[in-house]
Amino acid sequence: MPVTFNHTIIPCKDREESARFYRELFELPEAPSWGPFTNIQMSDGVLIQFAAPPLDEIQMHHYAFLVDDELFDRAYQRLVDGGIEHWADHAGKRPGETNTEHGGRGVYFRDPAGHGLEMITRPYL
Repeated sequence: MPVTFNHTIIPCKDREESARFYRELFELPEAPSWGPFTNIQMSDGVLIQFAAPPLDEIQMHHYAFLVDDELFDRAYQRLVDGGIEHWADHAGKRPGETNTEHGGRGVYFRDPAGHGLEMITRPYL
């Protein structure tokens, strides 16, 4: 069997809020959840599990999502309509914009737990 990415755990303060944010933004259906995890499943089968860590402080992680142009348009409009701060660059020097690097479009923003998210329409490689 070739190596494929199966799942990851994203630490958050409110696992239901974080899972709902991702589901609504990326138009994903609910997935079965168990134990300390609230889950979402990507269209390629990758499972993302949200869990509240035992510590109060959550270290910021970066997650990038490759989407098609139509979903990018809809998700970006949800960011704008929701008043979610976003940037065209990872350093946050171009607020309220998207970028057209790598032959597609991209945008950076934060999820409810403060993780840095990136949404792109073309892969880097």
